[in-house]
Amino acid sequence: MKRLFLIEFHKLKHNKAAKALSLVYFLLFSGIALFASIRFNFGNVDFRLADQGIFNFPYIWHFTTYIVSFLKLFLAVVIVSMVSSEYTHRTLKQNLIDGLSKKEFILSKFYGVLGFALASTFLVFIVSFILGLIFSDYDEVGIIFSDLEYIFAYFLKLICFFSLCLFFGVLLKRSAFALGFLFLLWISEALIQLFVKFQAGALEGIIQFLPLQAMGNLIVEPFTRLGIVKSTATQLNSEFNKSYDVEWSAVLIVSVWCFIFMYSSWKLLQKRDL
Repeated sequence: MKRLFLIEFHKLKHNKAAKALSLVYFLLFSGIALFASIRFNFGNVDFRLADQGIFNFPYIWHFTTYIVSFLKLFLAVVIVSMVSSEYTHRTLKQNLIDGLSKKEFILSKFYGVLGFALASTFLVFIVSFILGLIFSDYDEVGIIFSDLEYIFAYFLKLICFFSLCLFFGVLLKRSAFALGFLFLLWISEALIQLFVKFQAGALEGIIQFLPLQAMGNLIVEPFTRLGIVKSTATQLNSEFNKSYDVEWSAVLIVSVWCFIFMYSSWKLLQKRDL
């Protein structure tokens, strides 16, 4: 495992595009956190987003994992490019000649996926923890470390999404095509959801099994949990009755998709004549 990870790390270390996109990703995340903590003064209006309770424990775990998950597209480009570059620079063929098996090659890429997911999850945890300690109204240990299942859900969501990107990269060999297929998958799922909702309501249960939708179901939107939103909804007689928990059914579905994407990548590479 260590050898395969080091092989992948060495390749990424010398990939300028990967380093640039990774840096942009982490800077954007830090920028979002900084923006939310800045106080804005507009005449008589004194406003700071952090004062709205978004950094309160344990809500912050839900809020940050949901918001930051939208930035995963930057790392998706890195995942796709690290596969396509293997074909472009013929390093894949050279690795196989040097004794690396196709299974080991896929495992090295998967370890790269795990590395990015772990790094991003660690950053989310640390930044959320610091912001919570600074701005949260609650400092009890039991409250601080409750709802950490959102951190796990975020980690699993990244692994599955990056595994999907890895599969498209192996399938199509080119970054542009792989990212294009990712966009087409998103459009296709949206159309399927519209069709099921308006034409075949009885089949609405199948939507949760679509890959991107399953990933989205891991962490549902957190905004209607805010006190100000709840109080406004109560005044309008429009209370929200929904579950914000990380559902184990979603965890199981996403885990199955992770296996499918990785296994399919290996079988595809195994059958391909390089």
